[in-house]
Formats: sequence, structure tokens, C-alpha cells
Amino acid sequence: MLNMIDMAQLQFSEVVQAAARIKGVAHRTPVLTSRTADRLTGAQLFFKCENFQRSGAFKFRGAYNALSKFTDAQRRAGVLTYSSGNHAQAIALSASLLGMAAAIIMPHDAPALKVAATKGYGAEVIVYDRYTENREEIGRRLAQQRGMTLIPPYDHPDVICGQGTAVMELIDEVGQLDALLVCLGGGGLLAGSALAAAALSPGCRIIGVEPEAGNDGQQSLRSGAVVHIAVPDTIADGAMVTHLGAHNFAVIERAVDDIVTVSDAQLVAAMQFFAERMKMMVEPTGCLGAAAALNGVVPVEGKRVGIVVSGGNVDLARFARLVA
Repeated sequence: MLNMIDMAQLQFSEVVQAAARIKGVAHRTPVLTSRTADRLTGAQLFFKCENFQRSGAFKFRGAYNALSKFTDAQRRAGVLTYSSGNHAQAIALSASLLGMAAAIIMPHDAPALKVAATKGYGAEVIVYDRYTENREEIGRRLAQQRGMTLIPPYDHPDVICGQGTAVMELIDEVGQLDALLVCLGGGGLLAGSALAAAALSPGCRIIGVEPEAGNDGQQSLRSGAVVHIAVPDTIADGAMVTHLGAHNFAVIERAVDDIVTVSDAQLVAAMQFFAERMKMMVEPTGCLGAAAALNGVVPVEGKRVGIVVSGGNVDLARFARLVA
């Protein structure tokens, strides 16, 4: 485990190395634009569509980067993690591609689509109650018992640097940005994005976006220490976390300009916008950044703004209920 001094020194060069590891395995996802979105906001919006990534979310980047660094002994023993869904699928798929066993600890109320996909990639799913049990404690115990390597969903340097490759690609394609809006749950995507944006687009304002009910990241940034909260009640299941990771916060504290929040109603409106105007399905968590721009939570008029659309893993029945 890195100490806090080492954690604060994660560098963009490590994102570049991650990009080399995942090249040819992870998709280089499209950057889409919308004249309607630009007209509504008065800005130029560039949507980095990680809903088209392998396993349906940006998480594949960090998972594959981390697992590709395993030793032969680690590969033989396998990988273990805990996740509400997208990291679960990413670890399961990455393990399958790399020929290793994977065990995933998932909450009993995780979306059925995400559980089915995780099992479909060949992983063992272990169910727990997120409201009464601690997934981190379960993970540490099982990893020790089984001799497996634990790769948490966001609080890990290799995961952070893998996630940063999405924004590295975005800026490579569209050029300098005035602002970057990034979905925020545990902080892996935001921390990695901040490493990339700070290096490639100096002066770009880096802003994390959380659900209103789960603003632990906002509280943490403003207080200067990681704040723990109860499991938030939000439709953004990918952001139903209780605190930022320590590695993530070390980067976020030094490189992120602000963290804002949006309501569940604003997330639903963004889901509708993506479906109706851009003809794509985005899960609630993936709409956090777009919701902040479309609702004026972050002033973007006259600016070039990157928005990371983090994933599209939402089952059709739930999607229909939410947008109806």
C-alpha cells in the first residue's frame, strides 16, 4: 500500500503507460456532439461515450490495466473485487481475457442486468447486503482466505491510471478544453481524468458531478479530508458509495477545481435527452456530467466542454420506468 505522500504523486506518465497496456484491447470510444445540446447550453459540448466501451462502461480500462500487471503467481490464484456492477463486469471480462479466475462481491440489490453480465463473463458472484454488511471487510477476508489479489473498484493506482485514458483520448481528439465534467462515485474516473486533463489541457477547469443524495466527494473536497456518509438513496447506482478512496482523494484534492451535485430528476431528464436526441442509452450514473451542463449547474456558456458519459448498463425495464 502506498503511503499518502506516494499517493499524492501519481503522475500523467502512468496514464500514458496504462494507455499502452490497454491499446488494442479496450475500445477507443467515440466522441459525439449535439447541436441541440450546444444550443441549450450556449457551449460546445464533447461527449466521450464510454457507454460504448467493452462491458458497457469506462471501468474496463482500469480493470484491464490492473490485471495485465499481475505476476504469473497472481494470475494462477485469480482476482477478487467488490462492485455494484460496472467494475464487476470489467474485472470479470478482463480476467476472462487474461485466463484467470475472478470472484465478485455484489450487493443483493445490484441491477439484474449487471449481475447476469458478470456471471456471463465467467466470474463467481458472491452476494452481500450493502446496508448491513461492509464489502471492504468481506473482500479483505475472502482475498486472504483464497489467496486472491484484491483489486478494489476505485481506490487503486492502476485502476485510476487506466480510467484516465478516456480523457487522454478525448483531448487528443478534440483539443484543448475550458472545462471537463466527470461523473463521481468513488473517484477513480475523476482522479484519472484529472491527471490527464491537467497535463494535456492546462487551464481546463476539472469538475466532478455527484448525485445530490451522495455528496460525500463535495464534502470531502471542501473540508480537506475524506468524509463518510450513509449509503445514498439515488437512482445513480454506480455512485451509491459512502466515501472516496484514499488514493483518489489525494489526486482530487490537488487537481480538481470543484465538485457539484445534480438531482435524480435531472438525471432522468438527461437520460431522456440522450435517448431522444442522441439515440443512445445511458445509465443514470453516466448522465451526471451531462445533467450538470444541461441544467446550468455548471456555467458553460461560450466554453468548450468535455463530458465523460461513464456507462450504459441499465436494463430495458428499468430504463423504461425511469424515462416514462
